Amino acid sequence: MNSRAAAWGLLVLAAQVLLPLTMRDRLPDPLATHWGPGGRADGHMAFPAYLTMVVLVWALPWLAALGIAVHGRVPARRQGRMFWWGLLAGMSVFAFGMNAATVLANLGAPTWSAARLPAWAVPAVIGAMVVAAVLAGRLGRGEPDPPADPGRLPPRLRLRAGQRTVWVGHVANPWLGLITIAGVAALVVAGALHAMGIVPGDLLVPILPGLVVILVAGVLTSSLSVQAGDDRVAIRFGPLGWPSRRIPLSKIESAWAETRHPGQVGGWGIRGLPGSATIMLRGGECLVIGYRSGGRLAISVDHAARGASLINALIAERVQP
Repeated sequence: MNSRAAAWGLLVLAAQVLLPLTMRDRLPDPLATHWGPGGRADGHMAFPAYLTMVVLVWALPWLAALGIAVHGRVPARRQGRMFWWGLLAGMSVFAFGMNAATVLANLGAPTWSAARLPAWAVPAVIGAMVVAAVLAGRLGRGEPDPPADPGRLPPRLRLRAGQRTVWVGHVANPWLGLITIAGVAALVVAGALHAMGIVPGDLLVPILPGLVVILVAGVLTSSLSVQAGDDRVAIRFGPLGWPSRRIPLSKIESAWAETRHPGQVGGWGIRGLPGSATIMLRGGECLVIGYRSGGRLAISVDHAARGASLINALIAERVQP
């Protein structure tokens, strides 16, 4: 797997360099590298700087993906392999596609300001990127994941008759918390600069939605708690415990603890599809809930084995005659 990814990366890197070099005699210097309304050039870059940029645009994500693969995190699960191969292929097509679109726009132009980017170029690159990512993810998914190993089941817990027990597990990601704080600070600074007349409103309007999204996402995903007791398992997000999700015990077949990492499930946050999802706030111990329908939900949370033991004990208590 690593050798194929390395060979593919070197091939894309060579294409990134050779394309502008072979066309250099037909390109202006500097080249147009930024485009405004109507595909008109409004930014430029000297040829050596452009060549360095196209190399870095591909080399950095490629080396990062190789680093993940070398540490053995990618091949562990099918979903992780699909995401990894899809990301690698999609980014390579995007990097080369934007390089090709830039060269095409500059081809034959007497000066950089005369270059024009065709209206179809960027949509075509994005479409090709999506297609390549989907195909590569499907071709690189490999064999299905092995079935659950019964040896992962946590120690059995016996409840005394009439005993009511509750388990609460927590997890927090300080990095996501820092992103939230940075989002709040950026909102405050942007508002202050606008009030002082330094930043005009037409410049601030496009930025605000992105900052608000970062802020909301950070608040909701920086921490969570899981509570098991009575007749349900409750998952509560953020410091206020909202939004929340409640899973009735009647829908759960069993629970166990399992070690998972972001590279195995496709990254941070809520990953996967309904029936095979993971709530990943940090790598390590996860509580895995197996539904009677055959689906699974994994939640990164501290002391997951204790919670799984209680969930199984509560389920066993419900089915006793």
